[in-house]
Amino acid sequence: MTSQTPSVGAVAQDPFDPPSSVVALSTMRRTVGARLLDSKRNAPHFYLSVDIELDRVMELRGRLKQEHGDEAPSVNDFIVAAVARALRQVPQMNARIEGTQLRLFQAANIGVAVALNSGLVVPVIRRADSMGLMALGAEIRAAAARARSNKLTPDDYRGGTFTVSNLGMYGIREFIAILNPPQAGILALGQAAPRAVVRDGVICAATLLTATLSADHRVVDGAVGARLLIAVQSFLTAPESLLTVPV
Repeated sequence: MTSQTPSVGAVAQDPFDPPSSVVALSTMRRTVGARLLDSKRNAPHFYLSVDIELDRVMELRGRLKQEHGDEAPSVNDFIVAAVARALRQVPQMNARIEGTQLRLFQAANIGVAVALNSGLVVPVIRRADSMGLMALGAEIRAAAARARSNKLTPDDYRGGTFTVSNLGMYGIREFIAILNPPQAGILALGQAAPRAVVRDGVICAATLLTATLSADHRVVDGAVGARLLIAVQSFLTAPESLLTVPV
């Protein structure tokens, strides 16, 4: 009886393991793993969470849905727009570390994470802070469509300054994301759902979403991250301002 030489990188199976099969990691999966390992190992992450009321977002989205049908912006589009404009107000978060220097960006290029069967891709919406909500939503839908049809080009991944990752559509209440290197921040979004809140001593229902910021402590401190979340929250509690093209 002859024995087969295990392939390079193969792990010997424990004889007590149940029956199994081996599937090679895809190139995308290996690339994602290597980048995130590098990020987690080299960037000192810290995390901040906030609950954001989205009742006015849901009301406005309902009106836009009646007017524009499938072209109406999603809840995720509202949040990306709010993040992009918040980065204008808190430019320290729109930065990355380069050796002993910080590079501060003058426009918000937002990476929008898209989950595929083969792995995670993050196409970049450039100058998202200079777009009205409807135009931004169209850009995000187009990028996601190209991702799902495997039509993204290398340029689609370039120039990102901040990332938004959303798992709310899977019913996830909240999660913590790993920084997308070399960016200094990523916002993880959970599900927007009714929850009990207390207003003036009375328990009532509100649509809440938990947003968790992961930030690079080499670039910013907690107070700067908190200001960004407060700015995002402010835009989403008055979402009509997101419809106009910022000056």
